[in-house]
Parts: sequence; C-alpha cells; structure tokens
Amino acid sequence: QVQVVESGGGLVQAGGSLRLSCAASGSIFSINAMDWYRQAPGKQRELVAAITSGGSTNYADFVKGRFTISMNNAKNTAYLQMNSLKPEDTAVYYCNAVGTYYTHRPYEFDSWGQGTQVTVSS
Repeated sequence: QVQVVESGGGLVQAGGSLRLSCAASGSIFSINAMDWYRQAPGKQRELVAAITSGGSTNYADFVKGRFTISMNNAKNTAYLQMNSLKPEDTAVYYCNAVGTYYTHRPYEFDSWGQGTQVTVSS
C-alpha cells in the first residue's frame, strides 16, 4: 500500500557530494520517521541517518559532520545530503519509511525501497 523509491545515486570522486532522495507514496495518512541505511558488498546493512516527522535526527558516527538528513513532510520525501564522500561510503543506500496508511481503517507500514547505488572512487 505504500511504495518507497530512492533516487540520486551515482559515481563520484572522493571528496565530492551527492544528494539522495526518498519518496514515499500511496494512501499515506502519516509518516513517523524516514531512515537511510546502506549495505556494502559482504557487509551487513547499517543505519546511516534517521529523521522523525518532528525533525529529530540521528546519525551514525561515521557520517557525522559529513551527511545531513532532512524531510519534507508535505511531500513525504526525505533527503540525504552527502558531502566529503569517501571510498568507504560506497554501498547501496536504502530508505525505510514508517508510519500509517489508510484504506478502510488505519494500518501501520514499515516499507523499504529498492536501493540506489553510490560509488565513490579514490
């Protein structure tokens, strides 16, 4: 009932920047939080940054000072501004959205996107 689509990935040189977008769509009643995770080859998926609808944010230590998460509540869209990228940031970045959608009654959702590849060359 809720679809999540990431965009904005690509190839960038070390020190460069990218901006990822995550759009949630469907019969959304409200979104509680939107999070960005990443998964590098051979590694477990890890949390990168999280934001609540109220604007509270949380970052993994390895991105603090370099990445910024933001959210447009009206558009059900979250963004991840990534600056000073490093080769170790290379991964597939996934968006997760949590909230409530409504059909005949409210239902909770916890939806993932398909991911967007970020590759940082040295």
